[in-house]
Amino acid sequence: MKAVVLESPDGPNALVFKGLPDPKPGDDEILVRIRATSLNYRDVLILDGAYRKLQKQQDLIPLSDAAGDVVEVGSGVKKFKVGDRVTANFFSEWLAGEPNKETMHSDWGRYRDGMLCQLKVFKAHHLVKTPPHLSDAEAATLPCAGLTAWSSIIGEGEIKPGELVLTQGTGGVSLFALQYAKMAGAEVIATSSSNEKLAKAQKLGADHLINYKDNPNWGEIALNISHGKGVDHVVELGGTQTLKQSLIAIRPGGTLGMIGVLSGATLGDILLPFIVSRKVRMQGVTVGSAEEMSVMCRAITLHKLKPVVDKTFPFEEAKEAFMYLKSGAHFGNVCIGV
Repeated sequence: MKAVVLESPDGPNALVFKGLPDPKPGDDEILVRIRATSLNYRDVLILDGAYRKLQKQQDLIPLSDAAGDVVEVGSGVKKFKVGDRVTANFFSEWLAGEPNKETMHSDWGRYRDGMLCQLKVFKAHHLVKTPPHLSDAEAATLPCAGLTAWSSIIGEGEIKPGELVLTQGTGGVSLFALQYAKMAGAEVIATSSSNEKLAKAQKLGADHLINYKDNPNWGEIALNISHGKGVDHVVELGGTQTLKQSLIAIRPGGTLGMIGVLSGATLGDILLPFIVSRKVRMQGVTVGSAEEMSVMCRAITLHKLKPVVDKTFPFEEAKEAFMYLKSGAHFGNVCIGV
C-alpha cells in the first residue's frame, strides 16, 4: 500500500510518500480500505513539532480521522462484514465514561500511526458504521471536528431550545457547533473576520453575525444581542486573544467550551475574579468517547445533517491540503481523498 509519512516534525515539507507492506488482519481485526481523511488543527501542530515530546518522532503516518469500507474481517469479528462503510473513532480506547491517562493517549496520528494510508487494520471497537447519507469525505470529518463540537454543544453544554450560543470562526468545529446548536433549537451568534464566510454561516442557520476584525470588542456586541443578559454558551476556539471577549459576552453561570488555542495557549491578562465571582464554567472539551461517537452518528442520521466540506484534495496533494488548512482560507472542513 501507499502511505504519506512524516519523517520528522518539521512541517508539511517533511511529508513523503512511501510504499509499505499491506497490513493483514488478525482473528479479531478488520481491514479497512481508507477512502477519505480529514485534517484538523492538531494535525498541523503535530507536523510543526508542537507535540515534539509527546509524539512518535519519525516515520509517523499522520491524521486522526478517516472513513472507508471493510475489505476483510477476521474469523472472530461479528459486528462488521465485508462491504460495510465505517468511520474510525478518534480515541481508540476511550470507550465510554470519563477518560483517563491511558485512554487520552490512544488518539491516532500522534503516538502511533494515523490514517493517511490506503489500508489500515482496526479492532471492532475502533469503528462505527458510517451514516448512510454521508459521503466518505463527509464522514471523515466526524471523529475529531464533529465529535468535539457535539461534546461542547450537546454532551457537556446540554444546550436547550431558546438558549443563545456563540461560535468563533468558520472552521470545521465551529460549523458543526452551529449545526448542532440549531438542531437543539438554540439561537446562534457566528463570528468571523470575513463577511463572505459570515454570509455562508447565515445560510447554515446563524441568527446573528459579527465580524470580529471590524469589531475588536465583539464581546460587547454579543452582550447587546442578548439584551444585556449574556450568552449561555461560547464555543471558545481562539484562546489567548479571544478569551477576554468571550468572558464579556458570557452570562453569569454560563459555559465556555474550551476547545482551541488558535491565537495562543495562555490565559493572557484574564482576571480570575471575573470568572469566579460570576460563576462562569470553563469546560475543557477533548473530542469524546466511542459511545458518544455512536450517539452523535445516530443523531446525524436522524436529522440528515450534512457536514460542511470546503475542499477535498487528492492523495498526491497531501502537502497542499495541510498548507491550505494552515492558511485559514477554508470554510468548514478540509479533506484528502485516498
